[in-house]
Amino acid sequence: MTIITPVNQGPDRDAAEAALETLRTWAKGASTAELDALDPAIRRVLTNRGDYPEFDRTYPEDFKACAHYKATLPDLQNGPSSLIRGSKRQIQHVGISNFRLPIGFHTRDNGDLTLETSITGSVSLEADKKGINMSRIMRSFYKHAEQTFSFEVIERALDDYKTDLESFDARIQMRFSFPMKIESLRSGLSGYQYYDISLELVEMNGVRQRIMHLDYVYSSTCPCSLELSEHARATRGQLATPHSQRSVARVSVAMEEGAPLIWFEDLIEACRRAVPTETQVMVKREDEQAFAELNAANPIFVEDAARLFAEQLENEPRVGDFRVIASHQESLHSHDAISVLTEGPTFEMQSIDPKLFNTLFHVG
Repeated sequence: MTIITPVNQGPDRDAAEAALETLRTWAKGASTAELDALDPAIRRVLTNRGDYPEFDRTYPEDFKACAHYKATLPDLQNGPSSLIRGSKRQIQHVGISNFRLPIGFHTRDNGDLTLETSITGSVSLEADKKGINMSRIMRSFYKHAEQTFSFEVIERALDDYKTDLESFDARIQMRFSFPMKIESLRSGLSGYQYYDISLELVEMNGVRQRIMHLDYVYSSTCPCSLELSEHARATRGQLATPHSQRSVARVSVAMEEGAPLIWFEDLIEACRRAVPTETQVMVKREDEQAFAELNAANPIFVEDAARLFAEQLENEPRVGDFRVIASHQESLHSHDAISVLTEGPTFEMQSIDPKLFNTLFHVG
């Protein structure tokens, strides 16, 4: 006769409950350190904390994220199209704005300058993609941040993040304040004038455009007010002064394909030829008098300003399409006088940005 010995199945339920009771009795007298040393699952049972997990509250300074660990991290922004919320439409611009870097630029007159630069980078997003990894735009740009920038370097940065983000259209805009030393009108003093400049590289449908934007600040004396003031002097011996005001023109130019480079200084000087009443930096009494005479010699309506800037740009072979936006911030009225003149399809617009002219205020 064969006798089968039962296989030992381990402690039964009664034995398990007795062991648990023994542990709970021990836990009542155990220190916090002794409890913390236990397996977290056992600690939760003994301390009657239910199923709520306990987390380590100290920062793990020694923790290293290995390749395997990083591969397990969730990435909702690059998830499947099923995660898309709202209309599944292409987005023309998605990216980051106003991340800042010290960037070196070539200048025509003063060698290379390092300037704090605000970067805006965006790409197009296809309709079936949830989103982009925006930090890749910054990482791509940082690869080139140590180089002295030109449009060729900007193009390489754009190539990189366009490839990284698998996008068909992309844009980079770089904004900075460009210093240029300006002589006073009569005293021989000089000081730095700062010009708000933006460089923009746009690729759409495989075609790239290079664009430069410049804000030029000048004084505009109203021709009508000047004549009325002179009439009061001549006919009644009445002292009168014409009204003038600080004014801003935003000049945007598309670089002509294959043409030589137009320097920052070149565009500034073209604006100065168009409207010579640029605001002054260093002024003594003789300079202030000279500026009054210069304004009287160049009275200008906002319509005149747009056309005078356009005349200079038309005569510049390195410039293709252009746009001039002028704002005369009236001292006579509580409103401003504005004009917009465009040449070519690059800057054509039917609708006006509601805040466009608010951005032309120069606050010194």
